[in-house]
Amino acid sequence: MDFNVKRLAADAGTFLSRAVQFTEEKFGQAEKTELDAHLENLLVRAENTKQWTERIMKQTEVLLQPNPNVRLEEFVYEKLEKKVPTRMNNHELLGQSMIESGNEFGPGTAYGNALIKCGETEKQIGGAEREFIQSAAINFLTPFRNFLEGDFKTILKERKLLQVKRLDLDAAKTRLKKARMADARAAAEQELRMTQSEFDRQAEITRLLLEGVSSTHAHHLRCLNDFVEAQTTYYAQCYQYMVDLQKQLGSFPSSFTNNNQSSVSGGASISVPTIPVSASLPSVSAGHGSATASGGFNELRSSNGSRKARVLYDYDAASSSELSLLADEVITVSSVAGMDTDWLMGERGNQKGKVPITYLELLN
Repeated sequence: MDFNVKRLAADAGTFLSRAVQFTEEKFGQAEKTELDAHLENLLVRAENTKQWTERIMKQTEVLLQPNPNVRLEEFVYEKLEKKVPTRMNNHELLGQSMIESGNEFGPGTAYGNALIKCGETEKQIGGAEREFIQSAAINFLTPFRNFLEGDFKTILKERKLLQVKRLDLDAAKTRLKKARMADARAAAEQELRMTQSEFDRQAEITRLLLEGVSSTHAHHLRCLNDFVEAQTTYYAQCYQYMVDLQKQLGSFPSSFTNNNQSSVSGGASISVPTIPVSASLPSVSAGHGSATASGGFNELRSSNGSRKARVLYDYDAASSSELSLLADEVITVSSVAGMDTDWLMGERGNQKGKVPITYLELLN
């Protein structure tokens, strides 16, 4: 019982000593041991990492789920450790409405068939969006959240402990300055050595943890690469789905298109531009034709010869080093050493300039 009372009294005395030291420092009445510059810089970097990680996480969550009410609902489910109910996203809802309306108008009619095809594509995009969100949550948001809730909380804990050890050290220095008797001075010197040792040890522990933030940056860089790769795949899938849909709608009877155009006031015609599919984009359903075309360009580069090529789409030169193109014209193309693989040298009579290979079809 006496031991517990003495222990409580000692703890109370230590707490009071720290409080007095802290208060006197605030009023400029006591000296404060400053941390070395390296440790201070590490502390600033860790705090910046925490703040920007939180900000990036928040904006990523907004990107993945723009609806704040749904985000709040998902947060509640997460805290309750319950599974979030599966719900259709906006693309899937739109696709479902299009399919139902297309069936209502009749799959055999041009409009009904077009609605169904558009609806199926919207649902495909919705599925791709769902996969992207899941990948981003696992490979990007989770590691960022683990840092904030794990490593950084440990850093905060050790940093607070370092502050406590620093207050104990400075309080011991103050008592040594005030000691007058030999016995009191000897006891104060012994206490100072002990508190200095504890402070140095805690400073080393804190420093090691803070230096680990460099590893966190490296890990988050890999996560960022995963996030960009997931975005690239998602956007490429959406692009390919829409190009395929555009081709399907373009195959509809011309009378259907003419009816739509004639209904516009003033007789103005509306045309949907055809967007060239870049060879550099990952294809969702790459066919044999694209592989053959790519092989033809590779053969042209390796042979250092020239070939005739048909222009697929109009192209306006962006600089004097490029050659403007007109759809369906035939030009001569050749490979030039050191040129980007997405470009060839094109010739039309006396005109010469770079042309993008995605606008060309090699002729036999």
